[in-house]
Amino acid sequence: MELFPKRKRLMELLGKSKEELRELCVALGEPAYRGGQIYHALYAERKLEVARMTNLPAALRERLSNEARITLPHVKQRFASADGSVRYLLALPPAEDNAATKETSVEAVFMPSEGRQTICISTQAGCAVDCQFCLTAQLGLIRNLTAGEILTQALLPLEEHKAELAPQTNIVLMGQGEPLLNFEPVMAAVRIMLDGEGMGISPKHVTLSTSGIVPGIERLAKERVRPKLAISLNASHDEQRDALMPINKKYPLAVLMKACKDYPLRTWEHLTFEYVMLGGVNDSAEDARRVVKLLAPMKSVKVNLIPWNPGELPYQESSPERIEEFRRILVDRGVPAFVRYSRGRDVMAACGQLALLDSSTETGLVSIIQ
Repeated sequence: MELFPKRKRLMELLGKSKEELRELCVALGEPAYRGGQIYHALYAERKLEVARMTNLPAALRERLSNEARITLPHVKQRFASADGSVRYLLALPPAEDNAATKETSVEAVFMPSEGRQTICISTQAGCAVDCQFCLTAQLGLIRNLTAGEILTQALLPLEEHKAELAPQTNIVLMGQGEPLLNFEPVMAAVRIMLDGEGMGISPKHVTLSTSGIVPGIERLAKERVRPKLAISLNASHDEQRDALMPINKKYPLAVLMKACKDYPLRTWEHLTFEYVMLGGVNDSAEDARRVVKLLAPMKSVKVNLIPWNPGELPYQESSPERIEEFRRILVDRGVPAFVRYSRGRDVMAACGQLALLDSSTETGLVSIIQ
């Protein structure tokens, strides 16, 4: 039996902005303000079925049930970690504009902790960037996700865990994919997340992580509404980064660091650099001193040192002693640095470990928002 049988062509509601929903209602002969009511029900109240939108008249609900849809993924499996984290393996329907597209899978991770929950979401199915230490890279790029498919990865876990939600929600766009290579759908989703009348999440609590797509960074800098930015650095010089992150050959460190230096930070904001610690590869004292030199021209930065999460790749974890030495060199030279140990390592929920695995083995996920 197919998870997603062929559907008649209906208007998709999920992923639409308030203005798009207003226009849709006008096209249906309804008052424009009904679009705002649908928007509020979807994103603020997480009513993911038209029948539950009791702020709409019954006649409109019935009509929308026949002429529109809210497409949710099928939860293929949930993997619950001993620490409370949950990795979701989600099946997405075929892209409607491509009849040849098959059902695809993607992953999201829900991580509860004291006072907050962090949700790591994917922006593409698979990834084209090919970072050598990342299991997701083994998938290649399957396809871009729509704004609705991005949003539902946050809405679904929040609704599922609503009885025990903490006051603060963090969202990190750090799952499968490179967000800045799917710019328009990602930003459409982010605007709804950050809208006080939508999901209502503070910009301080939404972080987009990029491997260093310089045109995307420059484009993001011009957005009026935007998340925080994190740069996946992972190397201290070009030769090293070329080997670990082939994207560096297109946007080498000098070009990337200039884009970071020019990036307009808000008064409360810092630019985060993520550095995956690979034993014997990028974790020497000399690497640490080179990182300090790279970041010296920037005003407000911090570095998250992420111990590598083991997988079937030719790398090994840095020792705790080596990680601490690296951190101390940065801190002593005025660069704030923090070690971010992973959670959920027992259910393959780690940073760099989202590879559509359908059985529990090992690894974990780190949240860079504190």
